[in-house]
Amino acid sequence: MHIIDRRLNPGGRSFTNRQRFLRRAKNLVQRAVREDFKNRSIKDLDQGGEVSIVREGVHEPVLRRAGGSGKRDVVLPGNRDYVEGDRIRRPQGGAGAGAGSEAGQGSGEDAFRFLLTREEYLDLFLDDLELPNLAKRKLATTEAKELRRAGYSTTGSPSSLSVSRTMRHSLSRRIALRRPGRAAIREIEEEIARLEVSGGDPARLAALRVEHERLVQRSRRIAYIDPIDLRYRRYEQTPRPVAQAVMFCLMDVSGSMSEHMKDLAKRFYALLHIFLRRSYRNVDVVFIRHTDHAEEVDEETFFHSPETGGTIVSTALEEMLSVVRARYNPDDWNIYVAQASDGDNIGTDNARVAALVNESILPICQYFAYLEVGRGDTHLPAGVMTRTTDLWRTYEGQVAPGGHFVMRKVWHRREIYPVFRELFRRAGVDGGGKS
Repeated sequence: MHIIDRRLNPGGRSFTNRQRFLRRAKNLVQRAVREDFKNRSIKDLDQGGEVSIVREGVHEPVLRRAGGSGKRDVVLPGNRDYVEGDRIRRPQGGAGAGAGSEAGQGSGEDAFRFLLTREEYLDLFLDDLELPNLAKRKLATTEAKELRRAGYSTTGSPSSLSVSRTMRHSLSRRIALRRPGRAAIREIEEEIARLEVSGGDPARLAALRVEHERLVQRSRRIAYIDPIDLRYRRYEQTPRPVAQAVMFCLMDVSGSMSEHMKDLAKRFYALLHIFLRRSYRNVDVVFIRHTDHAEEVDEETFFHSPETGGTIVSTALEEMLSVVRARYNPDDWNIYVAQASDGDNIGTDNARVAALVNESILPICQYFAYLEVGRGDTHLPAGVMTRTTDLWRTYEGQVAPGGHFVMRKVWHRREIYPVFRELFRRAGVDGGGKS
């Protein structure tokens, strides 16, 4: 049997060697991917690309001969400069210079540039992230299916042949058809041989030969294993209950949000959208943007359509609850909320916001993440805002504390990924510090 591997090798390279390299240098490549993300535009977040890793981290292991320096006899294969039997003179001077240039004459290579496909880039980028508390209150039937054993069939792939079940059917058929066994035929052959040697009764010898011929012919007509005996393990795709989840993305697009703030919020949501789309097949994403009124929009409008106006945060929360009542029963769905705002809100609305979050949203949602974006001051440490906003003060002082409500601040786009990773890191994985 010949097996031909027709898988495409990325970039013409060996697929096996490439995957082995990624496993060995995973930490270095993953760190380079996360650094590369900080300088990407929104439209390029989910693309592959070229990253640089330190050359020292990708050295191949080398087996060296034990012992110190000195003269050693070495056998080398020939090439176009040397043939078998030539003696190679020892180089004069000190140690070799390596791949770099001489001292004072430029710099040698200290980085290894590596091209990642889109799939490899996203796999490394989202490796240690997950939705927290993804535990169903109720399992719902969806289109997800899995293969399960479903008895046996008379046709199938050779790899799924059930030898024990096949032999059982073969034995039953041979017994039912009274197929002569090898022992019976061998016994007659031995008796014929004894009679031929001893010169026994010719009539008995003739009868034994006829019986032997009959048994041999019957054994040939009734096969030891017949195609009707073959049994193959059968598998069927059966629906299985899976966890359903919905992520509500609430974004403030009012006039108080500068282009810098909107860019921060959009980068956060773009990253969230890539993460959900990449990691979960059964997660719906609902986009809601608001000024002094809120509306559910599609992905294109959410990320690219301009908007301005006043700020009433409660309108977004009320719109979310309206969508939940219409399409996402909390008994059947895991509900997640991600809200991004500059923190400004009309003063008379803050009490309404706190009441909606405390009494209506937190009791039905699995996780609520609030991201506050701000102008920040360049002379302040990263993550320190110029002031405490109304919305931050409302959430901090009035929302009941709990593990499924979290708040973070960012003012520079290089902070987006660390904060995002902290909000959605997999349980048991180091969060890498707070922002």
